[in-house]
Parts: sequence; structure tokens; C-alpha cells
Amino acid sequence: MSRFDQQYELWIHTNILNEKNPRRLEILNKGLGHGTVEFLRSVWFPAIGHFNDLHPEWEVRDFNNGYRYLDLAYMPGDARGGIEIQGYGPHARDLDIRRFKDLCRRHCLLALDGWTFLPIAYPSIVEEPKQCQQLILSFVGRFVATDVPASLSWLEAEAVRFARRLLRPITPLELAAHLRISDRHTRRILHKLVELQILDIASGEQRARTYKLRL
Repeated sequence: MSRFDQQYELWIHTNILNEKNPRRLEILNKGLGHGTVEFLRSVWFPAIGHFNDLHPEWEVRDFNNGYRYLDLAYMPGDARGGIEIQGYGPHARDLDIRRFKDLCRRHCLLALDGWTFLPIAYPSIVEEPKQCQQLILSFVGRFVATDVPASLSWLEAEAVRFARRLLRPITPLELAAHLRISDRHTRRILHKLVELQILDIASGEQRARTYKLRL
């Protein structure tokens, strides 16, 4: 059994064991959808490495006093982040006007209730897992300071966190402004992170212009 399978089974078992809500318990006992499991296997677990603060089939109330369920809720501390896996068939090709309006209303209600909502297309999970991993690192970075190697200095660690929070390659100039250090010092930090195989050069041959997180 792979490490993912071991951690996944323990995570699901723990959620079922601790759940007192009969509605959510019934959903959990049925098992998660294929798209959610593939997202966890190909995107979340490779990027984050654990399931801490992640809750499957999380129940939320809507303004009509009904119940809705998020595929995944990420809630470190008081933060509230929602992730939903959007299958192409039910969410795009076959979406009628009523369901389309309901989907938009649902997203609005979550936003008004303080949720940061992240829809992930299932085709992207299958075809572009690395891009999805970068997206998840940025998503998680909005709520917590994600782990970095303990051997890094404070500036090096903050450079890694800064790269994780963005969805694009970073330039030495903007990192220097963020860290409030000189361009020369910034480039030394970036070069070291490349040598440590934490960052890659994204563009530039003779002189690197942008850098990106290695996945």
C-alpha cells in the first residue's frame, strides 16, 4: 500500500469516527467521488504531504435554511477555504440555466459567508497536475506559512513562501522589494535556492529574469 493510500484511509476513518452529524456521516460512509480522490492523489498530497485541517464533504448552510456540501473544506485555525472538483459533464457541457444560476448563487453565498472558494476542473487534475499543485500551494499559502526546510535562513525561507503565494514566476526585483534587500543580495538568495533545487530558472539564458518553484 502506498503512503498516499495509508494516509488517505486513516484520514477518512478519522473523519467518520469523529463525525456526529448523521447527514454528513451518511455521505462519508458512501465514499468520496472519483474526482475528489484523484485530486487528493495527484494534486493535494504531492503538494502538501498531509491532510491536516482538510475536511471532506463539509456541510454548510445556505440562505434558504438548507444544507450544501463542499467537496473539501480547508480550515486551519479560523480560516475557511473551500475546494470543489468540477467535472466537465455535470458542470459545463450539461449545465442547464437553472443549475447554472444555482451554482453561481452557491459561490456567492460562500463568499459572503467568509469562504475563499477554489473550483478545480477535473480535466486539469488529469492533464495539468503540476499546475494544479502550484495553485494549491498558493491557496494554502493564503492561510498558513507552509513548511520550508529548517536549514534555510529567514530570508531564504520567506523567498520560498513568496514564490508559493504567487501563481506565476517571480522576478528578482519584486522579491527584493518584498524582502526589502538589495538586488544583488536577492540574486544570491535566488541562486542558492536554485542550487538547492527548490527553485528553477523560469526565463533568461545569460542572466535569469524570472524564477519559479520546483515541483
